[in-house]
Amino acid sequence: MNNLERICESIRQDLEARNAARDQAIARSRQLVRHCSESIRAIHRREWDRADQKLERVKAGAEELKFIVRNFPDLYHTGYTQDALKEAAEAFITLAIVKGEPLPTAAELGISSSTYLKGLGEAATELRRFILDIMRRGDGHSDEAERLLLAMDDIYDQLVTFDFPDALTHGLRRQTDVVRGVLERTRGDLTQSLRQQKLQIALKTLEGHLSGDCDSHPR
Repeated sequence: MNNLERICESIRQDLEARNAARDQAIARSRQLVRHCSESIRAIHRREWDRADQKLERVKAGAEELKFIVRNFPDLYHTGYTQDALKEAAEAFITLAIVKGEPLPTAAELGISSSTYLKGLGEAATELRRFILDIMRRGDGHSDEAERLLLAMDDIYDQLVTFDFPDALTHGLRRQTDVVRGVLERTRGDLTQSLRQQKLQIALKTLEGHLSGDCDSHPR
């Protein structure tokens, strides 16, 4: 028993170090999520230079967060850390899809496979906002909206193939179900937009024919 005090003091120092790292990780996670939201907002506004600047901060913030928890695997795998890294993946993936560029890989982003897949799913749901924005601008059933819908479809087709235990994918199945629901609603909205667009064209064509008939048969 003469070494009990020394053992407990060593444990206390370990817990104090973990607690300090935890506090820093929580603060950095919140900051990283905010930077991710700002970058996605810039992407929606098509402010590409600003989006790139924000993503540089996201990249630096993610690296700083991982550095803080580098010696504590339990803190690295905890919810707030992985959620923040998932948001970072979402931001980078969303930019790549919208701009039609190659997707970044999990290795390039420095995150785990499950976190990358969940970020991919989040990016797919984010594309719905872009499509709705296109429709609100009056572009209707545009080629860009079709391309983004196809990207959503491709992502879902891939996510649904990952049939692994939740202990490995950490909620991916639930995320995939969300993507499916968002995809179906978006496809329905875009189909309805196409029908309205065709109806408007038909009405304008009919109006032109009627106007022409009236001009050719003056009273």
